[in-house]
Amino acid sequence: MKNKIAYILATYLGLGYSPKAPGTAGSLGTIPLAALLAYFFGTEGILAAAIVVFFIGVWATNEIIKNQENKDPSIVVIDEVAGQLLTFTFVASSLVHNFDKWYLYLIGFGLFRLFDIVKLGPVKWADTKLKNAWGVMLDDVFAGIIASIFLLLINIYMQ
Repeated sequence: MKNKIAYILATYLGLGYSPKAPGTAGSLGTIPLAALLAYFFGTEGILAAAIVVFFIGVWATNEIIKNQENKDPSIVVIDEVAGQLLTFTFVASSLVHNFDKWYLYLIGFGLFRLFDIVKLGPVKWADTKLKNAWGVMLDDVFAGIIASIFLLLINIYMQ
């Protein structure tokens, strides 16, 4: 039972089983969650959810990879969920009770995917040096933080 729960969570309710680009599917599937959290709870809601998802993700990912040689299987997309949520942290206050800035979700999605794929600085470090559940989760956390900074700058510029 514990293993089934780990798979459900780590694949973000099955999005990790997408035959093409499961990471992108996981990130895209996070946008409605991010929009609801930002709309109703702002920065605190996004940040709290990202932290909870991060620690659930460490547990679920560890359950999946502990008996595998591949320490970062593509079906695990809960890391994308945590990172994608973090992408909206610095602009969440602009999104409270506001869907007028819907384009920030599209830009944030693109920025997060870019930094998750390109793997600059700390993203690359976590991806290459930490071959465990923490590394799987942290590279996306770092990508989300970098994306959040860029999204904040874009939001300021567009005002």
